Amino acid sequence: MTGFSDREKAFENKFAHDQELAFKIAVRRNKLLGLWAAELLGLSGDEAEAYAKEVVKSDFEEAGDHDVFRKIRGDFDAKSVDQSDHQIRRQMEVLMAEASAQIQSEG
Repeated sequence: MTGFSDREKAFENKFAHDQELAFKIAVRRNKLLGLWAAELLGLSGDEAEAYAKEVVKSDFEEAGDHDVFRKIRGDFDAKSVDQSDHQIRRQMEVLMAEASAQIQSEG
């Protein structure tokens, strides 16, 4: 029975690690997305960093990426930034891959 318990514990540890890694990648992607959007919104320096933090926080409103997309889309519409839904979603995908590579290279 010890072998089964050890395997179960190993699977639980791997699951917890994978969940933590996915969370870190999503947070990093959202920060990168926020900085990208901030530039298009004409923000820089501390304003861009603050905006990126707002984007990260927006991801805690609901499960999935819809809340982050909705924030970016709304802010772009408010400031007449010409980016289609497809362009925003594509940038989200590109930055998810970049965030994953960054996080995995760190640790």
